Amino acid sequence: MPALFTSTVVSVVLVHGAFADGSGWQGVYRILKKDGYNVSIVQNSTIRLEDDVAVTRLAIAGIEGPVLLVGHSYGGAVVTEAGNDPKVAGLVYVTAFVPDSGESVSSLIKDPPPGTAGPPILPPQNGYLLLDRTKFREAFAADVDKTTAEFMADSQAPWGLAAFGGVIKEAAWRTKPSWYLLATQDKMIPPAAQKFMSQRAGSTVVEVPASHAVYVSHAGPVAKLIEQAADEIRGRVAARTAVAR
Repeated sequence: MPALFTSTVVSVVLVHGAFADGSGWQGVYRILKKDGYNVSIVQNSTIRLEDDVAVTRLAIAGIEGPVLLVGHSYGGAVVTEAGNDPKVAGLVYVTAFVPDSGESVSSLIKDPPPGTAGPPILPPQNGYLLLDRTKFREAFAADVDKTTAEFMADSQAPWGLAAFGGVIKEAAWRTKPSWYLLATQDKMIPPAAQKFMSQRAGSTVVEVPASHAVYVSHAGPVAKLIEQAADEIRGRVAARTAVAR
């Protein structure tokens, strides 16, 4: 455990990924709030990894007690770096990238498994990446209703090449517990890649038959894993506090 906390109340910080914003967490947020959790949602620019890490750390700074960082997709890279904050007691990856020190999202996807169709990312324009709108739902949100998926496609945020290639300085999962929700129907991050990254990190893994947008389409299972992680962190904090006394 990174710090000796005076409280066992675990707060949750939700970090979105590329081509999206924090509004996608609404369903998960509502469940966690109903169940009594203090929840913050980070709004990343997704332009530079360093900036997104700084914004996430700003959210952490305003919280008392242990923090559970949750990252979706590229947000996994953000929480991997931001998770080194002493207040962070655990990490939850939701069909996310889990880079090691010296790695980036770019380096993780440079050698896709044979026969794997890559995501429909358009050629860079002025230093930014976007998904092909006509292929967005199939690749990103196949199990999200058509109207919502169309809105997500039309409101997608450009992903900066500096964020895509941002290198992790120190991987927090090497010193802190982690959990991973593996979306078995993901067409953005192949399930095999998710399995490799989660196993390497020693994460507790839960599989859900869902698309990359599992946090939108299956908010219940996502929230359940977050609450499971929070319960385990609460127990660790309480045990460590008791020993310290």
